[in-house]
Amino acid sequence: MENFSPISASIGGALIGLSAVLLMTLNGRIAGISGVFSGSVFAERGDKLWRILFIVGLIAAPALWALVQGKQPPFEITQNWPVIIAGGLLVGFGTRLGSGCTSGHGVCGLSRLSTRSMASVALFMGAGMVTVAVLKSVFGG
Repeated sequence: MENFSPISASIGGALIGLSAVLLMTLNGRIAGISGVFSGSVFAERGDKLWRILFIVGLIAAPALWALVQGKQPPFEITQNWPVIIAGGLLVGFGTRLGSGCTSGHGVCGLSRLSTRSMASVALFMGAGMVTVAVLKSVFGG
């Protein structure tokens, strides 16, 4: 954690929370990325526009950062493509299996005191910790 900045992290967390509250208040929807993305592909016509704009906003955020800061945000991929693709497929499978993702359960579900979200967060955090421990012991690092 060489580049941790509590001020920017707090501002980012506040913005995520504010966006989740605004989406729930103004649209009655939960800001879970997997559900938003899935709905942008499979939802009925009248429910797609806000989802597409949400995804566009996620993609446009680094461009806005670069425009304001004059440089790209620091980002480095340290794994090879097969590992990244396998991880993406496993995450996608897990979000379908768990009826939501970390943003839906972790940010929105916990703030609503959802029992299902509490169980999901405990399970995916635990599974993540075990996976990292096993992979580090097998592959080193």
